[in-house]
Amino acid sequence: MLKDSYIYIQNLRFHAYHGVDAQEQLTGNDYVLNLRLQVDLERPMVSDDVADTVNYAQVYDIVRREMGIPSKLLEHVARRIGERIFCRWPEVVSLLLRLTKLNPPMGADCDGAGVELYLINDKTQR
Repeated sequence: MLKDSYIYIQNLRFHAYHGVDAQEQLTGNDYVLNLRLQVDLERPMVSDDVADTVNYAQVYDIVRREMGIPSKLLEHVARRIGERIFCRWPEVVSLLLRLTKLNPPMGADCDGAGVELYLINDKTQR
């Protein structure tokens, strides 16, 4: 029935202490995170049971915990989030994660800078 199906979470906001500069590690910065998880949703569409799907409240809890661990690079934070999601839900085929630092210390007037990763779960490769 479904070709592709996704669960997404938009614009999660955090204040966290990621950055290369000592000042960023001290005062922190504001971040926005977006996730899109590719997962088969046919079973929960029929069962109406949260146990048959990826619970986005639990996804948020993983993201919140990982955002709370200071890192120098957003790439590192994003990889950890992806790995934790794949470990918790091996049925997730892939995920698209976009992590934006809203006030990057680069002397430019912009809406943010960050990383966007498209990760494929090796356990689901056919």
